[in-house]
Amino acid sequence: MKRLEFISLQVNDLQASKDFYTNKLGFELSEMKHPEAVIFKYNKGEASFAIRKPLENLENKELGNGVSIWFTVDEKIEDLKTRFEQNNIKVLGLIMETPFGKAFHIKDLDGYKLTFLSNE
Repeated sequence: MKRLEFISLQVNDLQASKDFYTNKLGFELSEMKHPEAVIFKYNKGEASFAIRKPLENLENKELGNGVSIWFTVDEKIEDLKTRFEQNNIKVLGLIMETPFGKAFHIKDLDGYKLTFLSNE
């Protein structure tokens, strides 16, 4: 395998998750459309992902358990953390040093752990 091309997360409430990712986190919508999904562009299209309606019955299942997705950002990690906190997004722990740079975690509405990384 050469690279991960695209990722799609199943969510319980597509509209609520769309609002969370766009209005709270600042992700941009892609020009691509799909009736069962919301497709985002991130970092000027370098990494793309989507949220989508479930492919199967997900009742009583924890969706994000064990999943962590990392996004590299261009801004200072401290500024991003502050902006997220101002948007009432719960940050999980402190900014940490990783082998890749400074990072912190949040969880989305379905429990997916999102890690934001800055290598400044």
